[in-house]
Amino acid sequence: MTPPSEIALDSLHSMATSIFTGALTACNIASAFDRRIQFEGNFMHRLLPDGSGPAEIDLSAYKRIFVIALGKAALPMLDTLLDRMKRRKGLRGICCAGQLPAKRNWRFRYFEGGHPLPNEDSLAAARTALAMLRKAKKDTLVFFLISGGGSAMFDLPLDTQISLDDTRAFHEVLLGSGAPIQEINTLRKHFSAVKAGRLAMAAPEATKISFLLPDVPLRSLDSLSSGPTSPDHSTLAEVRALIERYQLAAKFPSTVRAFFERKDLPESPGNKSWLPPFLPRLSRTEPAHPRRVTSAASMSGEEPAFQDSVFEILLSTHDLVENARALAQQAGYHAVVDNSCDDWDYADAARYLLDLFHTLRTRHKRLCLISVGEVTVTLNRTPGAGGRNQQFALACALDLQKYPGDRLIVLSAGSDGIDGNTRSAGAMADPTTVERARTFGYDPEESLATFNACPLFTALGDSVVTGPTGHNLRDLRLLIAERD
Repeated sequence: MTPPSEIALDSLHSMATSIFTGALTACNIASAFDRRIQFEGNFMHRLLPDGSGPAEIDLSAYKRIFVIALGKAALPMLDTLLDRMKRRKGLRGICCAGQLPAKRNWRFRYFEGGHPLPNEDSLAAARTALAMLRKAKKDTLVFFLISGGGSAMFDLPLDTQISLDDTRAFHEVLLGSGAPIQEINTLRKHFSAVKAGRLAMAAPEATKISFLLPDVPLRSLDSLSSGPTSPDHSTLAEVRALIERYQLAAKFPSTVRAFFERKDLPESPGNKSWLPPFLPRLSRTEPAHPRRVTSAASMSGEEPAFQDSVFEILLSTHDLVENARALAQQAGYHAVVDNSCDDWDYADAARYLLDLFHTLRTRHKRLCLISVGEVTVTLNRTPGAGGRNQQFALACALDLQKYPGDRLIVLSAGSDGIDGNTRSAGAMADPTTVERARTFGYDPEESLATFNACPLFTALGDSVVTGPTGHNLRDLRLLIAERD
């Protein structure tokens, strides 16, 4: 007969999984699209969030319509746009996603980009997109559908002499550096021919609309897929400071090192006077009502290629966390949201959230602490099988073992369904995780030190496995406690 304590923990596992998957399901791309855009005849209406009414675009005024879709959500974003827009003369496009669709639209070329490292299709997609956009004129409307993951899936070195192998090595060094994503993407922007607004610069005369599904903080939207259509505010001085701070030069392939050491290395496109260098880490949550639209008017100080650009945020981590909060409250939990540890080292984030969790659970019999964003992992060796979410969960497991018999669960998972170099989205930990792992012959401390958490959680049946979700709204962490 199963002990009551195990039944209670099984119930918590199911509850955490239900909140995570339910929050993802509620972030429906098609519904979000319909809240922002409507097509009627030859007109596209943008439904502005400030209540000022729709802004119209007459599609019949354009001889050609190009669509460039890139990132982990490229396929559902493209399918939604094409379904709403119906057939249009002069419609052509490119889609670079993590997988090829079962059914393809003959007007599009499809590429299976690599992630977390670029592959041949990543570079081929970027070359093809640049070639297409260079044909755009004033009578061309370009839709950019941009989601997370595009930094790797869609890339092309500025220096044509840098090989794919060296490009992959460059990305691998950055991912293991421990730097937060904004700083990693600052380096990617200055390396790439399609990032930091250079993709939009390829069609300077065209009208450009970017639909965004951010996997970055809303205050750093130009980091989404390293900002292929956004003017860049980072500078070469910042790039060189980052290379020095994280001691990257010696780790780069020689061609990449030589590229960054060039004295004639160009600045990325964008007005560099807009923002001070290096936005500080903010110890607050995202705004309750994030700004949804950036209009062309706000680009008036930028280069002409950006002045006919419009940006629409379809979904963000704000939607993910609010859906999780609503589900937790419906299940009878006191829900608390704290996103303070965004971009922190995984161990620091685990300590911070666990301290808060243990304090709050003394006050509430049913508690769900919710946190979104991403943590960082600094690799000092070749990693095993795992990712930042499983690393975070295993660090939490080592703390939770101190509370045997308590009904506690920690879930950490990526909204894209992929964690690091594994097929898991993340993992769950409870007070029995460490003991059960040792029974199965695993050493949790060693698994943590070798970045090899996936085999342990897989053996325990505590991996979170969703498969690719078509989303990339960053990571969701749930810390749940119940007591009588």
